[in-house]
Amino acid sequence: MYLELNEEQKLIQDTARDFARAELEPVAAQLDEGGDRSLMLGNLKKLAELGFMGLNVREEFGGAQAGTVAFSVAMTEIARACASTAVTVSVNNMAAEVIQAIGTEEQKEAYIPRICSGEFAAASFALTENCAGSDPAGMCTQAVEDGDSYILNGSKIFITSAPYAGVFIVWAVTDRDAPKGKGISCFLVEAGTPGLVIGKEEKKMGQHASATNEVIFQDCRVPKTAMMGKPNDGFRTAVAELAGGRIGIGSLALGVGLAAMDYSTGYSTERAQFGQKISNFQAIQWMVADGYTELEAARLLLMNAAFRKQSGKSFAKEASMAKMFATEAANKACYKAIQMLGGYGYTADFPVERYARDARITSIYEGTNEIQRVIISREILRNFS
Repeated sequence: MYLELNEEQKLIQDTARDFARAELEPVAAQLDEGGDRSLMLGNLKKLAELGFMGLNVREEFGGAQAGTVAFSVAMTEIARACASTAVTVSVNNMAAEVIQAIGTEEQKEAYIPRICSGEFAAASFALTENCAGSDPAGMCTQAVEDGDSYILNGSKIFITSAPYAGVFIVWAVTDRDAPKGKGISCFLVEAGTPGLVIGKEEKKMGQHASATNEVIFQDCRVPKTAMMGKPNDGFRTAVAELAGGRIGIGSLALGVGLAAMDYSTGYSTERAQFGQKISNFQAIQWMVADGYTELEAARLLLMNAAFRKQSGKSFAKEASMAKMFATEAANKACYKAIQMLGGYGYTADFPVERYARDARITSIYEGTNEIQRVIISREILRNFS
């Protein structure tokens, strides 16, 4: 087995790392403290110009066509500097891929280039509802046919990038009499459409620079041409795209975990207690060994899932394994990092406190890790039935 990146993937990784260090890391703490969000939006535009908003999108639509492995390593490098920027890039890539997968040629030409180029600061994936979190098939938002249009009513919660998104990919029930999950369709709704209301922004534990809002639909009229894919077949698309999104979130978590371990390990070689560097103590050495080993295992799981997706093989189980393990390894790495810094690790003067807050959500969004365990066990048990 050959596990090295190819030349293009290495170039993308190096470019992401260099950009993250030069542009993202210097402002990450400022953004976390509620600094000017235009800084992040400016960096998103620069990332788009470098090709990071469509890494797995075909060149004909303005994408880089670099594949899922390149996307994964880029996400890790960006997240090492700023998790808020990384999650926005991940959702943008996912939105572009959804349109590429099920959109009409007109929809692809109208929206994908605008996402990839940065003309749209962001795109939003509007699936989650108050009554449909881990159970998205139970959504209540409806789209009712009315002549040449559909009228949407309902609301979505926890929508990333909502205030500055140029387009929303929205799931709504179009057949209330269909079995659960069978009567859901997918729509493209542009920002500024009458009846599309951006609700309150959540005050979150971490990833402060990434906006997370409620999105409300109040008699929001869209043309029939706004529907993507087949009528009443949208839920299957959502499930498939969430699997790909888990590779992005796992890669993001890996980056945060590595940043935490790198900072705390470097700190341990400088901090002295009892007349010697604390890196000489076995307790610290074991934290270093365990933290990096678990993150390396996460990286390999992510590479496996990314390669399978890129190769057109089934990857849902592998993506869930990678997302579950990587996010839990990242949370543990952040805990270790705080412990290695002692009291300083609990203060905002050192970045490991921010890393810990940013990592915590990764085991919740894009499907909780409890749901990942359901998916994994279900796939495995099929082979025993």
